[in-house]
Amino acid sequence: MLGDQPFTLGIEEEYLLVDPATRNLTREAPPGLLKECEARVGGQVTPEFLQSQIEVGTSVCTSVQDARRQLAFLRRTVSSVAEEYGLAIIAASTHPFAHAGDQRTTSKERYRILARDFQGIARRLVISGMHVHVGVNDEDLRIDLMTQARYILPHLLALSTSSPFWEGQRTGLMSYRIAVWDEMPRTGLPEAFDSYGEYQRHVQALVEAGLLEDATKIWWDIRPSARFPTLEMRITDICTRLDDAVCIAALYACWLRMLFRLRRDNLRWRRYSAMLISENRWLAQRYGLAKGLVDFGAGRLVPYADLLAEILGIIAEDALALGCEDEVAHARKIVARGTSADLQLRVYDAAVAGGASDEEALIQVVDVLIAETMSSCDDAARPDPPS
Repeated sequence: MLGDQPFTLGIEEEYLLVDPATRNLTREAPPGLLKECEARVGGQVTPEFLQSQIEVGTSVCTSVQDARRQLAFLRRTVSSVAEEYGLAIIAASTHPFAHAGDQRTTSKERYRILARDFQGIARRLVISGMHVHVGVNDEDLRIDLMTQARYILPHLLALSTSSPFWEGQRTGLMSYRIAVWDEMPRTGLPEAFDSYGEYQRHVQALVEAGLLEDATKIWWDIRPSARFPTLEMRITDICTRLDDAVCIAALYACWLRMLFRLRRDNLRWRRYSAMLISENRWLAQRYGLAKGLVDFGAGRLVPYADLLAEILGIIAEDALALGCEDEVAHARKIVARGTSADLQLRVYDAAVAGGASDEEALIQVVDVLIAETMSSCDDAARPDPPS
């Protein structure tokens, strides 16, 4: 339960379509690929801004395990269809060497408007992410939890990083996707609103000024969904490994439940300024797990493993209530062996050390991403439809 409603969860993932021969992104998606995916999974697959992208989304799930089954099925299905059209999918927030200028946008009115309005910025959007929805029916509760949940966002980003390369270059960032995305307006951390009405008034001011059509064009790291009665977390890179994605979704859901418990008991999480949270956001974007994050109470950098131990203790009651103790505990494995970004850099460095050229090393990175995207997807039988 979260509030007076049953627990619900939904996860969206955006995959990149690659040519297995060249390992580069495909410029044009085969015309029948999306239709075949739709035939097999219905409305759970949609086009994305670029033809080299495809998005999937679970239906409304009532457990973390249900969400995992659905994501496994969706990855398997989209991968199978892509293979029939001579392509493969990777779950990574940037492609290691594809060039943004080579990509073609999807022919859809919303995307044409986006390309027109944002010009060169839009042409750089060769990035993919993961969005997690948790059901929160009460609108004011949604805003209250959003403001408090800003604190945990850098911690989730650090666990998810999968975009260390850009156009064949090692960027020095573990999440270069965030750097690209932050060029867009209405991104980053949200304002701290006191009510849903206040949030609506801010949105309406931009609508009346003719700057946006509706709240779907607000792309904060966390936002009240404009389509569903959910609080949508958007900060994370897409996780290459399925189990990592499920872990992060479970952590986010448990954190929201913990915040609700505090509210129920007339308590609340301390409200930290966007200035302070943004510093942790930068540390996660730049270093991933390696440098740690700031413990604002202690006033110092703390190793991520220590912060995670504290987080898992805080949400232990919530993980038990939501039946996802194993899923949140998986975060310890991520810290021990690293994220997708860590893996990509290890593969690249090992290849170069073994005598490979930069191009050959990056191709090896793509090969590993293709394989890792489909790891842990063996339980991919079609999930039972929601009752």
